[in-house]
Amino acid sequence: MKVAIIKYNAGNLFSVDYALKRLGIEPTITADKETLRGADKVIFPGVGEAETTMKHLKATGLDQLIKDLKQPVLGICLGMQLLCRHSEEGNTDCLGLFDIDVKKFQSQRHEDKVPHMGWNTIQDTGSDLFKGFDKEEFVYFVHSYYVPLNAYTAATTQYILPFSAALHKDNFYATQFHPEKSGTAGARILANFLNL
Repeated sequence: MKVAIIKYNAGNLFSVDYALKRLGIEPTITADKETLRGADKVIFPGVGEAETTMKHLKATGLDQLIKDLKQPVLGICLGMQLLCRHSEEGNTDCLGLFDIDVKKFQSQRHEDKVPHMGWNTIQDTGSDLFKGFDKEEFVYFVHSYYVPLNAYTAATTQYILPFSAALHKDNFYATQFHPEKSGTAGARILANFLNL
């Protein structure tokens, strides 16, 4: 199976690479458009900032390439947010594959720290990414921006308010949390993605 990780100006590529290698997959980290189009699965990871990253994607033509992909695509963290319509981070227009806007967490109480960082449970899991999940599972989050609940929500989490922990539409899947840093639950999600 050919698995490609989109190489762009965001962190976290190598932890995703390592997580896939633990599952017996040797992914290719690349910005080459033909390699990305020819892959069986594409992963769009991300740790970074929306405005700068979108400028880079547009400058390299990766924005249109991602929108045109037909195979299963998995966006992770910033990758999920960039698949949405717009982000409050830098007032940025994103790829628009999910017709929903990304919002900044607003602390309601002193104990509501932003960013949301650490282990939290996911509920209401409703896509093939979560095959075999029959109870709440703990996964690892690091983010200051969130996607509200919407028609594409494939899992939920509660922090300050309920929000989308995962999205799914057609061949596009996305997680706000980091499956590559989420232990056995995360490994199962990555394996489920590879088996789509």
